[in-house]
Amino acid sequence: MPSQRPDPAPSVGSQLSIWDQPPGREPPPRPRIAPTRRGEPVPTPVFDTYWRFAVERQAVFFRKLKGETGPLTADPILRTYKFTNAYRAADRVSQYLIRQVIYGGPQTVRDVFLRTILFKVFNKVETWELLEDAVGPIDASTFSRERYARVLDQAMESGERIYSAAYIMASAKSAFGHRRKHQNHLQMIEMMMEDGLPERIQQASSMEEVYRALLDYPSIGPFLAYQYATDLNYGPFTDFPEDGFVEPGPGALDGIAKCFADLGDYDERSVIRWTMDRQEEEFAFRDLNFQTLWGRPLQLIDCQNLYCEISKYARVYHPEVEDPRGRTRIKQRYDPSSKRLRVWFPPKWGLNDRIPDQVRAVGP
Repeated sequence: MPSQRPDPAPSVGSQLSIWDQPPGREPPPRPRIAPTRRGEPVPTPVFDTYWRFAVERQAVFFRKLKGETGPLTADPILRTYKFTNAYRAADRVSQYLIRQVIYGGPQTVRDVFLRTILFKVFNKVETWELLEDAVGPIDASTFSRERYARVLDQAMESGERIYSAAYIMASAKSAFGHRRKHQNHLQMIEMMMEDGLPERIQQASSMEEVYRALLDYPSIGPFLAYQYATDLNYGPFTDFPEDGFVEPGPGALDGIAKCFADLGDYDERSVIRWTMDRQEEEFAFRDLNFQTLWGRPLQLIDCQNLYCEISKYARVYHPEVEDPRGRTRIKQRYDPSSKRLRVWFPPKWGLNDRIPDQVRAVGP
């Protein structure tokens, strides 16, 4: 596991942009590939870009925290398109989930589970707030799928989108039979509660056990099960290390395919672990100053997400590299927010006391 140690105060103004020439040139500018041993993955130039992307995206995060205005990076791709943070837990939606949803209400296992899964099924702050405005505090003792469904029916009839565009949710119609997707998902949540899934997760001995319990439910495949397990692990009832288990999603698989000419003796899961274990070596080899999350190095979930993001980034920066699914464009464009960024993380991580007062959000 990478060592955890505090970094010096971030110096965001001196970060190196990964851009030192226009895109589309072949080969990419001065790729640097650290030596690997026999049987290890064989990197391509995209793997070099993976680390430079991580550094610049994290530098943008710290610039936002400082309240800087104007262009936050010289990288035209990062200025034009939307990319998640290097650390999953630092993203806007994850921050809302952690502070407002998980820790922002009663802390019984059933309440925390319900709020977490209900929020993540839609993964949209506006949908959560719509439900709270209509039904009051989200509470396991008063949860009613019929009442919640009526609220969401009305929202859809008014032309509102209730699901995030971040990923596609399977409808679960074959399992529950409802015409509208959200009605099936609400019934799935009801089934989870009736099955005692919150209590079983509280008693789980590993994140993989939580992942496998979630996989038993309709519409939840390997990618979502891993994402939900990670979200539940932000809460107070499990405390599994984020370096214990990983399940690559479709985007991460695409990114891995672009970053390596050959996986050697590894599979995609072990490649992500190999990446996490090598992070200090890879940054040092390139003379890159990666600003950790106040001493917390990249975890498996973060390296997995970075592979997904580099798959998108490479469509523009490495157009000579074939996309496994034939995509050539990045769909979501970056829309700067005028809101001052402040952050707060699960208390058990021990980060909040390290965050400067001016950028630490008030805990619930």
